[in-house]
Amino acid sequence: MAGTHTVLLTLLPTVLILIVLAGVESAAVKDGKDSEAKAGASKQVFMPASDASNFFKRRGRRSPGTYEEYYAEQRLKMAANERRREHLEEQHDEHENYLEEERDGETDLPV
Repeated sequence: MAGTHTVLLTLLPTVLILIVLAGVESAAVKDGKDSEAKAGASKQVFMPASDASNFFKRRGRRSPGTYEEYYAEQRLKMAANERRREHLEEQHDEHENYLEEERDGETDLPV
């Protein structure tokens, strides 16, 4: 009994939404009555080719980089990775030396 109530409660909003949407007319297709509004809208959306070219020139992120730029970025990443590896290796060596000194200090104590 509780299962049917749950199913009905979940289906009720779905049915109501479908009824409301069936009565709504689609706004995707225009009748062409507002030709003046249409011309104004196209002026807002489109721009001259020179302005569009300048827009993309200013935005270097949108255009793919050259091979040289890509290669330079990869070299920088590799150098950073090398520095990071050397730093971690140095930290590891320092830790090993510390542990070795601790072990030596424990063995030197009289029992």
